[in-house]
Amino acid sequence: MQGLDVTRVLCFFSLTIRGTTFPCAVIHWFDTVGDSADEDTGLWVVHPGFTANRSPNISIIHVDSIYHAAHLIPVYGTCFISHDLKFHHSYNFFRFYYVNKYADHHAFKIAF
Repeated sequence: MQGLDVTRVLCFFSLTIRGTTFPCAVIHWFDTVGDSADEDTGLWVVHPGFTANRSPNISIIHVDSIYHAAHLIPVYGTCFISHDLKFHHSYNFFRFYYVNKYADHHAFKIAF
């Protein structure tokens, strides 16, 4: 994906050190599945990253490190999805996501 990574922002915050304010974000890293885009869809597939001990791969970054928003589409399985699933829980429910390069012109030009 042109050297870019996908993350999920969990929280925005700022801290001030010696009079300088640093805007930051707590993020959960996503890992790519494979070394190229999915053969059938042409879209990259990602999944939430975990460390060796199976804890979420979470970091704090400066907001200037965020380049562009990404639109993720869940990779649906063969099972029915509960009617109780709310859109704001979808990142916790699905295991894999397509990075939608068709969301806008900029996403297409940046990542593909």
